[in-house]
Amino acid sequence: MKSLLVRFFLFSLVIAAWSIAVTAWLASQATTGTIRQEQGEALVTDAQILDELVRYSATHEDWTRSKDVVEVIAEKHGRRIALTDGNGKTLVDTGRENAPQLPITPKALVDPLNVNGRIDPRAVGPFKLTDEERRKLRSYADELLACTNNRINIVIAPNGRPRLPNLRPGELSLWEDCTVGDRLYVLTATELTAYAELHRLFSACADALPGRLRLGYKAPAPKSFDWEVTTVSGEPPEVVECMDGARREQLRPHVAAPVQLFLTATTGDEPQTIDLSTTGTTRITVVALGILTIAGFASWVTATQLVRPIRALTAATKRTAEGDRTARVDGGAGEIGELARSFNAMSEKLAETERQRQAMVSDVAHELRTPLGNITGWLEATQDGLADPDPHLIGMLLEESLLLQRLVDDLHDLAQADAGTLKLHPEPIALDDVVDQVVNAQRNREVLLRAETTPVHLTADPVRLRQALGNLVANAVRYTPPGGEVVVRLFRSQDSAVLEVADTGTGIAPGDLPHVFDRFWRADRSRSRTTGGSGLGLAITRHLVEAHGGAVSVTSEPGRGSTFRISLPA
Repeated sequence: MKSLLVRFFLFSLVIAAWSIAVTAWLASQATTGTIRQEQGEALVTDAQILDELVRYSATHEDWTRSKDVVEVIAEKHGRRIALTDGNGKTLVDTGRENAPQLPITPKALVDPLNVNGRIDPRAVGPFKLTDEERRKLRSYADELLACTNNRINIVIAPNGRPRLPNLRPGELSLWEDCTVGDRLYVLTATELTAYAELHRLFSACADALPGRLRLGYKAPAPKSFDWEVTTVSGEPPEVVECMDGARREQLRPHVAAPVQLFLTATTGDEPQTIDLSTTGTTRITVVALGILTIAGFASWVTATQLVRPIRALTAATKRTAEGDRTARVDGGAGEIGELARSFNAMSEKLAETERQRQAMVSDVAHELRTPLGNITGWLEATQDGLADPDPHLIGMLLEESLLLQRLVDDLHDLAQADAGTLKLHPEPIALDDVVDQVVNAQRNREVLLRAETTPVHLTADPVRLRQALGNLVANAVRYTPPGGEVVVRLFRSQDSAVLEVADTGTGIAPGDLPHVFDRFWRADRSRSRTTGGSGLGLAITRHLVEAHGGAVSVTSEPGRGSTFRISLPA
């Protein structure tokens, strides 16, 4: 299970299996949604059938002549409709003779006086206007429309009365100036008679209430007439119940009796439940296995292509670990190709580092061999009696020892810089004083050395800065011929303190500029350690400046001199 190929293959199979499972789940959800939609549509159809039956019962006194109407409704909606009275007697049934028995539980109760606790507005009963009253009110409505230039609408109430709908603000003035508007809302003889009967029924109930709840009946006010709305709405519940009871008692003789509604399919059977668990099981299984096979093959091919360059990279890594610095990998494109290019870059860097290490070991051995050879030779000569240990000899041996000490110190500084352990002891200093100290220490009779400074104060390690600047000045003096000039400048540039060491020496060739800060590098390989230094000064300077958060650079022109520049944050 540690093989990337096997893991990738198994992972791809899991993804394929989950893809199939999710697809099946989505298909199931879609099918379930469709079924729920069909069930919702069935509920809407049932509600439409109930509404049409309530309309019939609200406008007819019984169900004796409802057969034809119910047949039309059943055929229109494709349902079987059966109506029974409270004793279970069938009043109307659109089913055929061979229709099965009706369900035990009815679908709904058809009662126009109790539709969700309210009286259906189409149950008008004694409030229904006569034809003559309708014609007269219609003529008033036509006059009102003409008076307002048809800018208002007229609606017909269930009892046949024309009336205005709810007007928006500013529209009331459209008909108030028309005198016919008031006549439109004068109660007719039919309505007066119906309201008188309603008043009697309401009063009989209200008079039985406690004195604080008794309420005299008030006829609806003009312009707000709406006969199907209880005129005592907003009153205590007992009063409202009296009005609802009075209205139901008044309308009961004029509407059909409540009946139970049964709805089934046209054959009389309930719709069969769809079972999705066994639908197309064989076909789903075959398709799933096919998808798994294709996904498995594609995953295997992909995994093989992925593993091949990884194996090549692994082999090259092993060769590199064994010391082969020439190992390279061709990884192609993509992430593996990027990894291969990174490995190749690392391998080249390792090879370059190894070359530098070998060169450094050779240079260190060379630098140590000369002074050690001199010291050893003179000491042996003195031991053999060939040389006298006079002050001149001792001074020469001491000078060789100091050279060795300086080289060891430089190597130690470089080792600390490479390890990141180069310690600084920063303190507030005057940088111009550091410049003066370095210039005074490096005075040379053959080369003119001078300083051009401005006062600059910053926080830094004065000893390390003197070491860095001293290396640059010593290098400039060393490469400037007699009669030449070296100038050390100090000035501010924006947020930086800048030290420049400019000389009139031999300069540096453009091809050598990128290497001047490398270890043991000399532009002229023929120079000895006496005339050319150890080759570590500039490398140490770079590390010391970077440790202070600064940068060092060089510009040069062969034959005209060089300028080394140190920038420090101030």
